[in-house]
Order: sequence, then C-alpha cells, then structure tokens
Amino acid sequence: MIVHLRADTVSVVVDARGLPSIVHWGAPLPDLSEEDLLALADEAVSPIPNNAPDVPIPIGLLPSARQGYPGRPGLRGHRAGGDWLPSLTRTSVARSASGAVIDTEGGGLAVRSTVELAPSGVLRVRHEIRNDGSHAYTLDGVETALPVPAQASELMDFHGRWIREKHPQRRHFDLGSWVRESRRGRTGHDATPAILAGTSGFGFRTGEVWAVHVAWSGNHVTYAERVHEGRGVLGGGELLTSGEVALAPGETHTSPWLYAAYSGAGIDGITSAFHQWLRARPSHPVRPRPVVLNTWEAVYFDHDLTRLKGLADVAARIGVERFVLDDGWFSHRRDDTAGLGDWYVDDGVWPDGLAPLISHVTGLGMEFGIWVEPEMVNPDSDLFRAHPDWVLAPGDGTLPPTSRNQQVLDLANRAAYAYLLDRLDELLRDNDVRFVKWDHNRDIIGARAHEQTLAAYRLLDELRTRHPGVEIESCSSGGGRTDLEILARTDRVWASDCNDALERQTIQRWTALLLPLELIGAHVGPPRSHTTGRTQDLSFRVATALFGHFGIEWDIASASPAEQEALAEAAAFYKSVRGLLHTGTLVRGDLADPSATLTGVVSDAEALYCYAQLTSSAATVPPPVRLPGLDPARRYAVTPVTPGGAPRTQQVPAPTTGTRVLSGRVLSEVGIRPPVLMPEQAWLVHLIMTG
Repeated sequence: MIVHLRADTVSVVVDARGLPSIVHWGAPLPDLSEEDLLALADEAVSPIPNNAPDVPIPIGLLPSARQGYPGRPGLRGHRAGGDWLPSLTRTSVARSASGAVIDTEGGGLAVRSTVELAPSGVLRVRHEIRNDGSHAYTLDGVETALPVPAQASELMDFHGRWIREKHPQRRHFDLGSWVRESRRGRTGHDATPAILAGTSGFGFRTGEVWAVHVAWSGNHVTYAERVHEGRGVLGGGELLTSGEVALAPGETHTSPWLYAAYSGAGIDGITSAFHQWLRARPSHPVRPRPVVLNTWEAVYFDHDLTRLKGLADVAARIGVERFVLDDGWFSHRRDDTAGLGDWYVDDGVWPDGLAPLISHVTGLGMEFGIWVEPEMVNPDSDLFRAHPDWVLAPGDGTLPPTSRNQQVLDLANRAAYAYLLDRLDELLRDNDVRFVKWDHNRDIIGARAHEQTLAAYRLLDELRTRHPGVEIESCSSGGGRTDLEILARTDRVWASDCNDALERQTIQRWTALLLPLELIGAHVGPPRSHTTGRTQDLSFRVATALFGHFGIEWDIASASPAEQEALAEAAAFYKSVRGLLHTGTLVRGDLADPSATLTGVVSDAEALYCYAQLTSSAATVPPPVRLPGLDPARRYAVTPVTPGGAPRTQQVPAPTTGTRVLSGRVLSEVGIRPPVLMPEQAWLVHLIMTG
C-alpha cells in the first residue's frame, strides 16, 4: 500500500508495501491516483551501484542493516547478545484521516509505527516495540529516519549554555553523520531544539527547509546523515544507556514522537507549521497571557512580608496581573545550599503561613504564583538526612557529584514520588495558587534518566488532574527543558535565566523557532543585568520582552517614579497588543546587516514589528527595511510606538513619530526607513489595516 498524506504546504508519501519508508516528504503534490503513487514509489528506489548489495537498499522509518543500510540503524537491541538484527515483515496497514499505523513483526518482536500529518503541516512519527519472545529483550535504541533530497545541502542546528541558550550554527550537509546527543538527563541548555536541512543559503523567508525535533525531556539524539551513495536523512530519538530498557516477555516500549516539518518558504514556514500545531492543541492556553511579576531579581532570598506587600502594591498599580513568589519560602531555605526537599512553609519567615501575602496579592486583583523545584534535594536538608536512599544514583553505593549544591531525587522510587505528590498537592490545595514555576536546576549525571523522565511526566500529569486551574511553567535553570513533550503538560517555558535584553534577543528569536510567543516567558529585568552586568535602557528591555509572555523581574518598588510610569505604559501597551502577539503569525526579516534584526507579528487586521540594533553597524545609515508578511493589496497606517520610552538615535533631525499610510506592497517590497539607532536600542512600529 502507498499512503499519501496531504496538507496545504506539504505532502508525505509512505511506501508500506514492505517495511515502511517515506518516499516523498516535501512540496505539496496533487491528489495522485494509485497508479501515480506506485510510479512515484518505484522511482524512489535506488539503483544498484558496483560493489554494493545486489538488491536496492531502502531507507526505512527504522533503517536496518538487515536490509543492507550502511548508516545509523533505527532499531537496536538484543537478547543476551543474540537476536540483535531482527528480520521484520509488514503484517498490516491501517489508514486514518490523518495518517497510518503500520505493523511489522519478526525475531520475537512486534513493531507498530504511527505516522501522522497535521493540517498545519507538522509530521510526527513514533514506534511501539513489543517483546513477543520468551526471553527478555534489551532495547538499545529506537530512532526514526526521514529522507531529505539532495538539494538540502546545508545544515543548521544550535548550541548553547546557561544564560546563552539557542544560538544557531551552520555547516555543509556533507557525507557522513552530524550527531547531536544530550546526555544531561534533561533536554539541556546545549541541546539543539531542531536540526534543519535546507537549500544553500536558506533564510527566514527563502529556500526549502526540512526540520526534525525529538519530543523528549531526557537523554536524546538528533542527527543528520548522508551515506556514501549520497542519500540524506534527518532523524532522532531517545538516547538509551546500556541496559536501561529491558522488555520482559509481553512488555511494550513506546518511543518519543519525532516531530518534523517542511517549508518551501524558508525558516518562517517551519515556525508557522509548529505554531499552528501547538495552538490547535486542546490544552493550549487560550485566555490572555497575564502580565507577570516574578520576585527573584527583586528580593532573592530576602522574604519579608512587609517588603513583599510593598512590591505587590507597586506591581498592582503598574498593571501586573500575576505575582510570583520565587525561591526562599520553604524550610531552611535562606540561600541555595540548603532546604531543597523540605517542602513546608518556613514558619520562621512565614509564622502565619503564606496566607497573609496571598490574601494581599489577590486582594489587589492579581493571581498568586509560587516557585518549586521538586525533582532536586540539597544534602543539607531534613529530607536527605532522613532518606539518603531516595537520591538517584548509579547503584554502586556512591552518589553522583553534586551540582548547584543539589542531588536528584529518584522519582521512580515510589516513596519519594508519593512524598512529593503529597507535599505539592497540599501546597496547591491549601493555598490560592494559580501558577507554579517548576524549576529543574541541574543535569542528571551518573544515573539513568529514562524512568526519571517518565516519572516526572506522571507527577506533572497527576498534579494537573488534581488542580486543573493551575498553570505550570517549565523552568530548568532557564531554557534547559523546552521540548514539545514537556509542553504537553506545562503552559509556558522560562526561556533563560538571563534577563539581559541583548542576550534575550537571540535566545527568544530561536526559542520561537518551534514555540509561539505566548509560551515563552520574557521579562523586563533591572537596569543592570544580574547575569551579565550590562546596563540597558528601559525602552530596549521593554521592546524585547514584548515578544513573548510579558513580565517583570525587578525591584520595581525601588524604581523611580518615571520608571514606574513607563512600566505602566508598557504593561498597558502589552495588554492592547497581546491578542495580536499571541495569535498572529510570527515573521522575521533576512537583513543584510548582521548588526540588526527584524521581528514582527502579523494578523489580518494589524501588525507589530521590532527593528533591533544589537551592535554598531559598519554602515552609517541603515537601508530601508522590508516588512514581511503583509497583504500587498491592503493599505496600512504605520505608527512608531514607544512603550517604555523612545529609543536613542544618532541622527539629526529626530526621527519621524507621526503616522503614515502605505500599501502592503510598498512596505514589503520597498520597505521603510528605520532611525539611526544606537547599539542596544529598538524601534517599534504598529500597523493597522485601513483598507
């Protein structure tokens, strides 16, 4: 059977006559006849070169050396060293409106491969492996492979670290393998959110692009491979350590989803597909994303009721809608060396519990949120002293090295899991908490991560079932856990522990590769950055934070009256445009000058663009900037806006601040002149369709 899956922007053709393989993933095809589909599939069969196996070698969804494939195998495992290369045969194909389920079996294994294509153009694939043999089967890896054509000659992936996540890097898609592994037990700051393959020089708005993402919050691998005869694949899956998954007879393992997208119109097409897919989920947050104030960079561990009430008073006056109490509220937690695991309100700091603060916050009309880090424990804690056996460890009587003064709690330990569920359930049951900042501040090293990841999912799922009105943020020392599977059970991510607006421009730009802006926490930090020491104007910090889920992380009670007034204007402006920012189409410009960036969000009726000057330009005067995504047949009123204050410029006379009416064709093909900005300044323009 040949299965043709179609969306507006992509076609996927699956050849399921034998072991399943994809013979077309790319530009949309018409509704082909069965005869045409058979011809397409036959045309995809590779010829047989000299000094090669005497039969064609397919690239299956699970490539196999049994079929002669010389590259990275998709299914790896064994039974005590034997049955390491099972011979699978297709047994059935079930077609659905959105995909197909293909069953294969052999060598005591049954494999069910599910292929789904969403209307947005997002493709996803996963596999269920069942041990039908009479002895245990050790599973070493299940990795999906998707073919990409020869014109995909360039790769893009990402590197990063704490406070500098998601920076792109490019290379030729040469012969051999480019493998990105995360062995940190979480998604990882240095993990690539996706590997992209594209035509030479592909940009935000140009070129064909193919992308894959592994939706898994533990160890994982993503790779690009071109074998010697020239065929290329993108693939990935969970990265299993030796012996981590051993299937007893009758047991089943389900691989993480591998998500993929194709675009014929540059990176923005990939982004659009994923944003549409995420927004179509039943669990996607739909109410307006509230203005947040987080207390971390305001008070740190100095939890004083009077001070926090004063901070809440200023926050409410400015227009904050959610007040989040960060680290430091629980027992023994006066710094980051002690207390993790002791999830009881510290009665020395909070003699009457959290109720006085919560009542004050909610009385001012704001929601109350709180920080937790359930998966970790400090050695200096009552919990660790009582239950050192609850620490996730190699099993040889030793402990992994501490990191950030922490060890990891073994959530697969039923007693540890029950303790955490009880403590968190009580916290949410007994307090009017509407938001949880769920942190995860260290790598899982020196221990296995598979069961830990599944247990973390179960804990989050159970708490959401018990407290469906509570939103949860995935924070992992910033952007260390931002994959699509953690987002199946959380409502936003904290993109980075860095609130420096210059760093955030890049971090948020590429976090938004997959995630729509309403899922990306973005806060206005203090004038001097806590993490980098840079000092930046409020206007630049505000302009940067607008392109996300807007918030503030700053001791605004100590801010000047002028700064507080500017923040109030910024919060009001955000509220006026968040409907656009959080439902519109994200677009980004391909600028010739690397010192500047252009980001916009466009809807049918309006648009907002940010031209950011990151560093000094080699040119004295910037060229006109083309605004992508507009309807060329419409006219727009274009107005510069200055929430948080006007940017500083290097021009005489001062830049124009009035409204102009221009056609979408002129704006997108000729462009408009930005002002001559100083470094670390941003210029915002708001467009309203007039006809």
